[in-house]
Amino acid sequence: MDERRHPPGPGRDWEESWSFDFVSAPRSGGRSGPSDGVFGGFVRLALRPGDHRAWYWAYLARPGRPLVVVRDHDVELPRSRELEVRGDGLWAQVICETPFDHWSAGLEASAVAIDDPVRAWGDERGDPVALGLDLEWEMQGQPGLLGDAGGYLQPAAVHGEVLLGAERLAVDGTGWYTHAWGPPAWRGGRWWEVKAHLGDDTVSTSTATAARAPGQAWTWPLAGSSPSGPEVGGADLDTQWGPGGLPASVNLAIGEPGMAGVLPVQPRALAPVPLDVAGRRDGVLVRALCSLGSAAADGWGWAEWRQPSPPTPS
Repeated sequence: MDERRHPPGPGRDWEESWSFDFVSAPRSGGRSGPSDGVFGGFVRLALRPGDHRAWYWAYLARPGRPLVVVRDHDVELPRSRELEVRGDGLWAQVICETPFDHWSAGLEASAVAIDDPVRAWGDERGDPVALGLDLEWEMQGQPGLLGDAGGYLQPAAVHGEVLLGAERLAVDGTGWYTHAWGPPAWRGGRWWEVKAHLGDDTVSTSTATAARAPGQAWTWPLAGSSPSGPEVGGADLDTQWGPGGLPASVNLAIGEPGMAGVLPVQPRALAPVPLDVAGRRDGVLVRALCSLGSAAADGWGWAEWRQPSPPTPS
């Protein structure tokens, strides 16, 4: 494992990416609803030397509010070893402050606020808005390897602020940092992933990632969890698709075969990402800010579904 940039591998599809997710939720104990005051987002910088370009994503998702999107697949590669990119209405940087311990992300960009998440994989039309990020990821566990792929994932505490137009949103929550290199994980058929922090302030937080490629068995290896975190032997995901082909409800079965329990996963804010390569659509990544467990939200996280094409309405 290495936090530094890696020499490009063979093939035009090879890429190296740094991805950062976060969820900011109020402390437990109040009488608020399951989504009150909760918001989340993600940042992803991918260097694609075969295309001589970089990809940059920054999404902000709030239940009942428009999805805020910065997505640029035509960014000039960094001119130095620093992970800093500039584009039309875009300045962004991710910085390794301390290897395997502390990363930061900064952004000043022109974004678009999209009322209907279906449009996020269509024409992406919405209202223009300024988006800024000043966020810190402080790692809360050891790196967990990403299966057979090159890379690793770490759970983190996340703090800082989001600037959305004239609004200032304080971030005090949890998240994940992923560093990967090689052919992108989203190439190929359908797959899904869940990253979740479970428990409250008095319970050790654990992080798990689940993914499946076509023809493979479901697995959920624990990545970067605390020693007291739950042991998870396997997982399966039962997704009910709603209007517009977006996930409406999910049941996550966890545990060894024949001993699985069911963990309800409720999408609270949707963030579909179109995967456009060299001007052509190569599927979509349907991401969702989710609550897990009971209506009181025992945990929060991000789920995603890779689809070869936009899902059809049910």
